[in-house]
Amino acid sequence: AVRLRVREALGALEPADAVQVQGWVRSVRSQKEVLFLHINDGSSLENLQVVADPSLENRDLTFGSAVEVQGKLVKSPHKMQNMELKAETIRVVGPCDTWSFPLKMKERHPLEYVRQFPHLRCRNNTLGSLLRIRSEATAAIHSFFQDNGYVHIHTPIITSNDCEGAGELFQIETSNEARESAEKTHFFNVPAFLTVSGQLHLEVMSGAFTHVFTFGPTFRAENSQSRRHLAEFYMVEAELSFTESLQDIMQVMEDLFKTATSTVLSKCPCDVELFHKYIAPAQKRLFFFSSCRISYSEAVEILRQASQTFTFKPEWGCDLQTEHEKYLVKHCGEVPVFVINYPYDLKPFYMRDNEDGPQHTVAAVDLLVPGIGELCGGSLREERLPFLESRLQRLGLADAYQWYLDLRKFGSVPHGGFGMGFERYLQYILGVDNIKDVIPFPRFSHSCLL
Repeated sequence: AVRLRVREALGALEPADAVQVQGWVRSVRSQKEVLFLHINDGSSLENLQVVADPSLENRDLTFGSAVEVQGKLVKSPHKMQNMELKAETIRVVGPCDTWSFPLKMKERHPLEYVRQFPHLRCRNNTLGSLLRIRSEATAAIHSFFQDNGYVHIHTPIITSNDCEGAGELFQIETSNEARESAEKTHFFNVPAFLTVSGQLHLEVMSGAFTHVFTFGPTFRAENSQSRRHLAEFYMVEAELSFTESLQDIMQVMEDLFKTATSTVLSKCPCDVELFHKYIAPAQKRLFFFSSCRISYSEAVEILRQASQTFTFKPEWGCDLQTEHEKYLVKHCGEVPVFVINYPYDLKPFYMRDNEDGPQHTVAAVDLLVPGIGELCGGSLREERLPFLESRLQRLGLADAYQWYLDLRKFGSVPHGGFGMGFERYLQYILGVDNIKDVIPFPRFSHSCLL
């Protein structure tokens, strides 16, 4: 027998004699003359209908059980599906105790409910669709960069620098070190941390390759239970050499977003439709047909004149809070908003000094999107040695970042880049309210299940 995936069986153009399909039972319906099964193997949202003689029924043949079905693939009389499988044999590979199985047949479980079962929730329709979309989106992002001549760099997960200067770092040690912490010897001879960003390592690479990107896990020890924060999440980061305008960086952000999104929409239309229909039906999704661009100073002015009262009073020199970001997006007509030129003292040392008037700014850009807030953040980097040197000295970081200063001594070029949170991207395109529902195994403060 020819082994077929459910997706292949459903898409088959011709009936076929000896075929074998393996998967899990999503529903069982027993009638006097006929037994109906729906089986799914994760290759598609749609199940394959199996039609069998009632004599093939077996008490282990229940919702959730794993089966192997052999038979004939025939045209289905139903207009809802193209093909169905006329079973000759059904073997239960692994029974499922339906009583204690937390997922129930024909029930639409809320995302909050299945979140309690990280080891089982991938068998739920919504999570299945999400994981297929996540897989396609990952491939689409890699394709975008490969097609545009970027070199993919594996930046390290264990680092000895804090890129953001935010201090929300996980420090790592061996289990022995943890026990014998009196001596305080480090495995690496220096304190080591989980990476918060691959940017500085990409900047190293951008001294040899004009276009580089990385796509991997990043870690923030934020004690936050919010709907948009995780302790472990994925970030897409790119660095472009010979770039002197923020416009170039914003263009790549926008192109990446549009290309990846149109690929996902065309590769998994049914999976995406599930979200747009049941999870976030009310959202208008005209991705990036228009976007709005404002400076940080304009943003603060808009917030100051807002009729609503904010928990955090908008002041020039203060960071934009989520409530501010959401208001700005609303003010601009619920379209993506680029906010550029942030206060010098608000941003990390590596951002390029605009050398401007009384309100001193750097060439930074954040992309804010409806329903999420910040999706991407980027900047031009400070390529001028004297500027960088004096700033690092003031911060007392000149010794730690000697290597970074070296990059400015040996063939330095104007360059810039950005990072995009992959989970927030998925939340945005699918309308998922909670970031914990767009990653297979969420990690956040007070929760590391599995």
